[in-house]
Amino acid sequence: MRRTTAKFQTLAPHAGEERKLVAGAVAPAILQTTNFQWKTVAEFEKYLVGDPHTYIYTRYTNPTLEIAERKLARLEKVENALVFSSGMAAITSTILAFVRTGQEIVSANTLYGGTFAFMTQILPTLGIKTRFVPTTRIEEAEKAVNKKTALLYLESPTNPNNYIVDLKKAAAIAKRHKLPTALDATFASPYNLNPVDFGIDIILHSATKYLGGHSDVTAGFAAGTKEMMKKIELYRRILGGCLEPITAFLLIRGMKTLAVRVQKQNENAQQVAEFLSTHPKVKRVFHLGLPSHPQYQLAKSQMRGFGGVVAFEVKGGLKGVKRTVNRLKLIMHATSLGGVESTVHIPVLTSHIQFSKKELKAADVSEGMIRLSCGIEDAGDLISDLKQALG
Repeated sequence: MRRTTAKFQTLAPHAGEERKLVAGAVAPAILQTTNFQWKTVAEFEKYLVGDPHTYIYTRYTNPTLEIAERKLARLEKVENALVFSSGMAAITSTILAFVRTGQEIVSANTLYGGTFAFMTQILPTLGIKTRFVPTTRIEEAEKAVNKKTALLYLESPTNPNNYIVDLKKAAAIAKRHKLPTALDATFASPYNLNPVDFGIDIILHSATKYLGGHSDVTAGFAAGTKEMMKKIELYRRILGGCLEPITAFLLIRGMKTLAVRVQKQNENAQQVAEFLSTHPKVKRVFHLGLPSHPQYQLAKSQMRGFGGVVAFEVKGGLKGVKRTVNRLKLIMHATSLGGVESTVHIPVLTSHIQFSKKELKAADVSEGMIRLSCGIEDAGDLISDLKQALG
């Protein structure tokens, strides 16, 4: 495989694995060890002077973890990546690496609930304020930035309703004010979007979702330049958000099939969204692949695919949502997304339960909303299940 010419479908199974851990093995080895031994003190001293090939403790790094990191870095077209024990570990470590007491964050207002809780409940106790601006009008960040601002934080596409940030505008604002940008791109995955193409500095993922892809891994990533990852790595090491080698192995395995999985999920979501948009019991459908989506043209200019998530509002509010979800037979009711199996969840009862009514309205999340993550099943079977559930 040539580094400069390989396509995404080729990179996914091969990138980061050029140096095998065991001679002749097709799959990478799992170095399930907490620490590493040295034959001489001189070998240990190599670590002290920064030798990247000398290992000390898996909380710091481990060869199996490094394979996952190299693979994700290649898929995101950046210099380096760090793997974490969860998406929230990656997000919180990144924010803390760049923002200090007395400083501020400017953030898009449509966020994953855990991120929103961190910004509104934890960071204020550390003397860090977050100013929120509309995701779909990111140009308003220009007015929110002041001399205390230390980070521009974004999420695109958003959870659960598939709004996106104009990434070129966001990056331009950040560069004018000499701010780092961090973007949670979990919903897109590297198959559909490479934020670095638009000037974004740090890319964040809940690898629990599309990157793992089989609902059996909890992990996260931060990716970007070597310099920025070095800052974040200190917080991973001290706060302890490290990943187990066996979990890293499962994550590597998941990323190998990322292209074929996400392509099928894109196709399924498109067909499901088109069906839902014509159903009499559905009020609104949020999917970037529908021309009716207000950001359809922007999505076409930024993304290679529109993603596997479809959010939709049913008539009857929360009562109608519960009725529909309870009637599903094939599609599972579960809180996460991005797996090979299709799942639904109710945002106001799970990811956005801590939002006030005012905050829900600002984020355009309603009681009648269902978030559907399309898996790799037959699209017709998914549509049949939704049809009978909606009644």
